[in-house]
Amino acid sequence: MNYLQNAVTIITGASSGIGEATARKLAACGAHVVLLARNEEKLKIIAAQIRASGGSATFFVTDVTDPHSVKAAIAAIERDVGAVDILVNNAGLMLFSYWKDVALDDWNQMIDTNIRGYLHCIAAVLPGMLERQSGRILNMDSIAGLRVAEAGGVYGATKFFIRGMTEGLRKEVGVSHGIQVCMVSPGVIDTGWPDRIKDPEGKASAEELSKVAIEPEFIADAVAFALDKPPSVSIGDLIVHPTKQGW
Repeated sequence: MNYLQNAVTIITGASSGIGEATARKLAACGAHVVLLARNEEKLKIIAAQIRASGGSATFFVTDVTDPHSVKAAIAAIERDVGAVDILVNNAGLMLFSYWKDVALDDWNQMIDTNIRGYLHCIAAVLPGMLERQSGRILNMDSIAGLRVAEAGGVYGATKFFIRGMTEGLRKEVGVSHGIQVCMVSPGVIDTGWPDRIKDPEGKASAEELSKVAIEPEFIADAVAFALDKPPSVSIGDLIVHPTKQGW
């Protein structure tokens, strides 16, 4: 049985990288994917390409760091598409810098996206899932949520938060209400992330790490595996990393 067929599936950060690859994969599996991100032009192109390939896709321009933007998007989705069956919390920001650089702006951006962004989306979809006593939430974590890399202290801390948050969700809304709570933890993925780092030392560290990076499609495969399960099964964590990644 295909448990993704016709499932209304929200994917945040869907305009590139893991989010884009996941949207394409889940649509190919039969889900109705709803792409959320800030870049309208990219969302239009990806949604159109999915539909041209025979999949079902819509999009809403959304800033996950803004709870009002998220709430408005979820309300529009429920009105125009249907009740949300699956949330893939994926939008994330990875900015490497050393503690001595005190890169406060970078730290706050990661906290806003990686932590508050996830919480805003959960807050928007969870009441409906609880009312229906069904639903799936998958949080994209990272190897950095297990082991902190050099120059990745704050980024790693945000991913440790996601790990704890996911376990708390599982114990409360999973055990008591039947909501499937899952997590996927990628290693180094080729998404062009070193290009977004401004700190010179942090950028150099990121470029060195990215030499062994694997394609985001491998993470999309893991997401599909985790979500395509009967209501009685939840995948706690899937770790997917390059064979040559040493940390």
